[in-house]
Amino acid sequence: MSRSAWLAGALAALAAGSAGYWDGHGGPAVSDLAGRAAGSLPTALVEKAWDGLAHLMPSAPGSGTAKPAVPSGPVVYYQDPDGKPVYSLAPMVTGDGREFRAVHASEDVRFDAKDAEATAMPAGMAAHDMAGHDMGKGGMAAGAAEPRPGNRRVLYYRNPMGLPDTSPAPKKDSMGMDYIPVYAGEDEGGNVVTVSPGKVQRTGVRTEVVDRRVVAQPVRVPGTVALDERRVTVIATRSDAYVDHVENVTTGDRVRKGQALVHVYSPEINAAAAQLIANPGFDGARRRLQNLNVSEAVIDEMERTRKVPMAITWSSPRDGLVLQRTAIEGTKAAAGDTLFRIGDISTMWVLADVPERDLAAVRVGQVVTVRLRSAPGRAFAGKVSVIYPQVNPDTRATRVRIELPNPDGALLPDMYADVQIDTGDAKPVVAVPNDAVNDTGERQVVLLDRGEGRFEPKEVKVGVRGEGYTEIRAGVAAGDRVVTAANFLIDAESNLKAALRSLAAPKDDRQAANGGGTP
Repeated sequence: MSRSAWLAGALAALAAGSAGYWDGHGGPAVSDLAGRAAGSLPTALVEKAWDGLAHLMPSAPGSGTAKPAVPSGPVVYYQDPDGKPVYSLAPMVTGDGREFRAVHASEDVRFDAKDAEATAMPAGMAAHDMAGHDMGKGGMAAGAAEPRPGNRRVLYYRNPMGLPDTSPAPKKDSMGMDYIPVYAGEDEGGNVVTVSPGKVQRTGVRTEVVDRRVVAQPVRVPGTVALDERRVTVIATRSDAYVDHVENVTTGDRVRKGQALVHVYSPEINAAAAQLIANPGFDGARRRLQNLNVSEAVIDEMERTRKVPMAITWSSPRDGLVLQRTAIEGTKAAAGDTLFRIGDISTMWVLADVPERDLAAVRVGQVVTVRLRSAPGRAFAGKVSVIYPQVNPDTRATRVRIELPNPDGALLPDMYADVQIDTGDAKPVVAVPNDAVNDTGERQVVLLDRGEGRFEPKEVKVGVRGEGYTEIRAGVAAGDRVVTAANFLIDAESNLKAALRSLAAPKDDRQAANGGGTP
């Protein structure tokens, strides 16, 4: 018998004889023992050893003489020994004292083949470990690692908690967590972050195409209905007079232009009227009556009848609403006293107080929607006509005036109203969803989807916000694709990558202990 055959048989017998003992005492699996033994033997002998074990170990149905897979890669977590869905990042035991099972990277459930294959064979693995894992199918000599499809070279390992700490070899942090490998291709130049398709799916990353749209942020403030100051008239005499008779008109009544309201007797008016009749054509007498606010119709009637009436009739100068009546029959009215106050309510004002923080977005001519609390479900459309030029020091708000037509008289003075001012430009602008913008307080960043799992952070200049979108004035263009969900995870990865790039080359523990010097 040759030496090679003898060694192969011995290895098979050793593995078979120890299988029952080690399995009964919770020791390493047979495949683990075989893998460790195989690390010190030539590849040809390992092949023969596996052929011998194939007759002693049961194989899966339909698999022929399949070799058991050897767990490889770093320990990613620990699982309950009974297979229950109980996991731990650090070693722990069950209630009856049994240790949790260590799950290696090659055993973990992965959604993307690239990640599973890459983490199953971390860079730096010794040649004898590779032989135990793959058994040298390609006939490679001991000490040479056969590159498999999809394998990626590990550049370094970074701290799992995001700290600026790296290592050239696998290690654990102070809490027992494994450092995360960074593979070639993930550490691209620039700011591009590469995320595997499986990770993109698991983290719920969503994207949206940048488009042009109208962005408007309505300003909603309370308001009060008021009379148009230009449409209010006061009925008063310009001389002392006595109220002789008041027509059947009172506060709240609607009156027409020219409708009689009150009859008054004034000695001064009667004296001017007598002079007009005594001197026909004397323009001074007519001018004096006009100065006393006697209407042209009354003066013409005096000239036609050549009589001075006992009481002069005062009529409404416009169509409107009687807002105030102070005229009482038999009372004396001094010059300038108000007898009636008439308001035209065909057009009304709405006065709204806009907070100082929203004032920059309000412009004259912007469309306004007014809703009355007394008329739910009905909306009045108007425009901003005036922005008052002062800020109330107590409320830090500026008054804005909106003019509204009131043909049916639904708007009444001093009503409360809810005002919505449509700010912003009516022209479409480049805009992204609000969730796509990461605002640090000093700068705003969006993540561009470059395809194939590559994402690039891009600093942008933002404009107005409204209806769930933010205007982008610089940084992205229409047609770009931005991340709208889980972008904070990719942004954190980008920031970590930038921090790691600024560090020096990874140092091992001995160099770190010596301050970076030669050990």
